[in-house]
Amino acid sequence: MDEPFGALDAMTRERLQDELLEIWQRTGLTVLFVTHSIEEAIFLADRVVVMSPSPGRIESQMEITLPRPRDVVAPDFNDIRRELSLRLHSHHGRKAA
Repeated sequence: MDEPFGALDAMTRERLQDELLEIWQRTGLTVLFVTHSIEEAIFLADRVVVMSPSPGRIESQMEITLPRPRDVVAPDFNDIRRELSLRLHSHHGRKAA
């Protein structure tokens, strides 16, 4: 899935994220989901792969072991968000906010 929720309003995006998780839990199928949203990646994924810019190469991987349902305002969720942000911005030579 290549950025399937990118052009949606926030409420529709959240509803479809929940639907995707329900389908995944019901079927057990592997889903490869491409997103530029760190929050979305952590919310949906069991593993996040950070890619470099052109040419796209795997920079790092992170297992997401947070229990479901995931709370985007929880401290542990935000710890992972900060770590992924640092990894994403490290190849640009700047620190994440």
